[in-house]
Amino acid sequence: MSAAEAGGVFRRARSRTLDAFSSEKEREWKGPFYFIQGADPQFGLMKAWSTGDCDSGGDEWQQEIRLTEQAVQAINKLSPKPKFFVLCGDLVHAMPGTSWRKEQTEDLQRVLRTVDSEIPLVLVSGNHDVGNVPTPETIAEFQQTWGDDYFSFWVGGVLFLVLNSQFLYDASMCPALKQAQDQWLDQQLSIAGQRKCQHAIIFQHIPLFLQSVDEDDSYFNLTKLVRKEMADKFSRAGIKAVFSGHYHRNAGGTYQDLDMVVSSAIGCQLGKDTHGLRVVVVTAEKIVHRYYSLDELSEKGIEDDLMDLLKKK
Repeated sequence: MSAAEAGGVFRRARSRTLDAFSSEKEREWKGPFYFIQGADPQFGLMKAWSTGDCDSGGDEWQQEIRLTEQAVQAINKLSPKPKFFVLCGDLVHAMPGTSWRKEQTEDLQRVLRTVDSEIPLVLVSGNHDVGNVPTPETIAEFQQTWGDDYFSFWVGGVLFLVLNSQFLYDASMCPALKQAQDQWLDQQLSIAGQRKCQHAIIFQHIPLFLQSVDEDDSYFNLTKLVRKEMADKFSRAGIKAVFSGHYHRNAGGTYQDLDMVVSSAIGCQLGKDTHGLRVVVVTAEKIVHRYYSLDELSEKGIEDDLMDLLKKK
């Protein structure tokens, strides 16, 4: 399947928004709802990690196919349906221009085509999707294959912002593209800052931090300077939560009133967590989230206390 053919199914984000949520009615609060967050299906990493060759390994991804199929099946069974399913980056393991990227992409697209057509798919770019140091060419490839690399959309009075966190990590090869996202983000945050939405929530691949805004720099977070700048900017605008992946473990912390939520992977686990998904319930007052193993969500569904939150008007 070519990227153009895939576009009709997967290019959900165009012109910096999502067609599925372009209605003005979505700007109005209508009561509690929920969505599903996943991260890092990363087709190919499990083999690469097991062999210790993460740079050029990854020539098998049958395990990731099965896990992502299980995730989709679990989501499709949920009732009521989630408002959307967001994948927070590292869709495939092969970096731009490397072996198996085309094959991994096509296999993931095949699995994602089985998501219930009434559950919009929200796709976030990760470092393996656009490269650790993105270029205009790698960003263009992502846009052609999956849709915009940053955009906003409204669901039930809540403003959601999707960011390309690689611009915050290393934009040395595409400074103009980073500047464009920065300007766009400031415009979007002004909407949130004026409290014209019930809540505002951000999705990005790389976490601001894993536990504390003051923690040391590492591969799995943004640098102190950048994270503090972004956390302050988000907090001032009233952003309630940032959801991310990248760490392949569950983590998170708070900064002022901002909740930093780091979800483990659908695919390869680098810690002791299980392959899973996060259920996120949005009420008028708060955002409540819980990580489920794929087996738990498949067999038992969402627990009663979360379902009860959806019934409160």
